[in-house]
Amino acid sequence: MESTTQGKVRTDATEALADVLADGITIAVGGFGLSGIPVDLINAVRDSGAKDLTIVSNNMGVDGKGLGVLIESGQVAKVLASYVGENKRFADDYLSGKLEVEFVPQGTLAERLRAGGAGIPAFYTKTGVGTLVAEGKPTEEFDGELYVRERGILADLALVHAHTSDTDGNLTYRYTARNFNPIVATAGRVTIAEAEVIVELGAIDPNHVITPGVYVQRIVRAIDKVKDIEQRTVRPRPTTA
Repeated sequence: MESTTQGKVRTDATEALADVLADGITIAVGGFGLSGIPVDLINAVRDSGAKDLTIVSNNMGVDGKGLGVLIESGQVAKVLASYVGENKRFADDYLSGKLEVEFVPQGTLAERLRAGGAGIPAFYTKTGVGTLVAEGKPTEEFDGELYVRERGILADLALVHAHTSDTDGNLTYRYTARNFNPIVATAGRVTIAEAEVIVELGAIDPNHVITPGVYVQRIVRAIDKVKDIEQRTVRPRPTTA
């Protein structure tokens, strides 16, 4: 963990990532689809040109948006994810052998990240027993039931999106943008948060802090933007009498 003597707030995402990105590292990324993803940090990773990356995320966004931009730029070598159905380029690269994919049940992925952040190297779960998910993994019987061993995930770098951060990196999240972000924030050797609002230390009620600043090494203010919606679904307009 780096020294905080110069403070945690950085000017922009490029500066925040400047000396921590490298070829071949593992990056855990918060968000769910296009909700709560660290767009500025993802774009800065793309612009850096870092390659052979392993990405850990619930999914890989969609074509041309979110983590989909890293697939299109050819910077990703391996993905650990639970769902990839919205990204055609991802599917094409996987089926053609250009991209290695480890499919992880969603709850197992969340627990692997949580375990990694808590210093737990492995745990047992019933999820996936008897399926392809369990192939090649140790199993153990507990109380007459078979369980598969899963490894905790500790990434080289974790990227998250928060609604509010103070200058020490204490984070709060807004509505469904909370999703995977809190557990990803704990699962990085270095964690960088982009926040829509940055306030002074002490301005956030301690009772409202979701991610304590001890987990966060760097902070950048998110650029104001229209938030993308993965699939817009609305009810028909009711007819008037």
